[in-house]
Amino acid sequence: LAQSEQGICKVICFSPDHSKSLADMQPSEIEKVVFAWQREYKELAANKLINYVQIFENKGAVMGCSNPHPHGQIWSQTSLPNEVDKKDKHQLAYYNKNKSSLLGDYLKQELSKKERIIFENDAFVVLVPFWAVWPFEAMIVPKRHQSNIIELKDNESFLFAQAISVLTKAYDKLFNTSFPYSSGIHQAPTNGKDNSHWHWHMSFYPPLLRSASVKKFMVGYEMFGSPQRDITAEIACNKLKELI
Repeated sequence: LAQSEQGICKVICFSPDHSKSLADMQPSEIEKVVFAWQREYKELAANKLINYVQIFENKGAVMGCSNPHPHGQIWSQTSLPNEVDKKDKHQLAYYNKNKSSLLGDYLKQELSKKERIIFENDAFVVLVPFWAVWPFEAMIVPKRHQSNIIELKDNESFLFAQAISVLTKAYDKLFNTSFPYSSGIHQAPTNGKDNSHWHWHMSFYPPLLRSASVKKFMVGYEMFGSPQRDITAEIACNKLKELI
């Protein structure tokens, strides 16, 4: 069954200074972006047409960014995107079986081992997930179980901004370049259902492999068989952690 899709798309400029990427901004400046994300999520969620809000950024020409100034996007739509639908079903199945958050339980394991944690503050953990495909893939996860970003409390919005700042600055130092990536926030759908099984998170997929000019490509066996890691999650974590 084929049907048309409806939605609303928006662009967010991160700073009045259009030369600044998130890595060039202070946490207090990035927090204003977080507030904008929250405001847009809440406003779009109130629209009966919208059942999911995807916040994301493509940084750098190598990631297909057509505008030179750093910016993010918000695409909202009626149906659930494929990746979100898969996460929704798996998180719900785990929650129904264990009465706890899948990502929250995973985070507890990572915190106990401390093998793949790049940075943490009182509210967030920045880590390289063990399933990472991209060389320096990373994820920011709230320690407290939250379904979406409007559930941030007190100074958690600033601590989220701090986590973004630490990671993006480390990326830029890695190969001494404005580090390209695609990032996105996965959070609860806005479909009016009980989405308490969701534990929101922000993922970063950067393509650079060994230098500012060497990009990882998904080719050959990776396209037809399975993605292969060029470096381990632990090595990637340690390289980034050294730059904080």
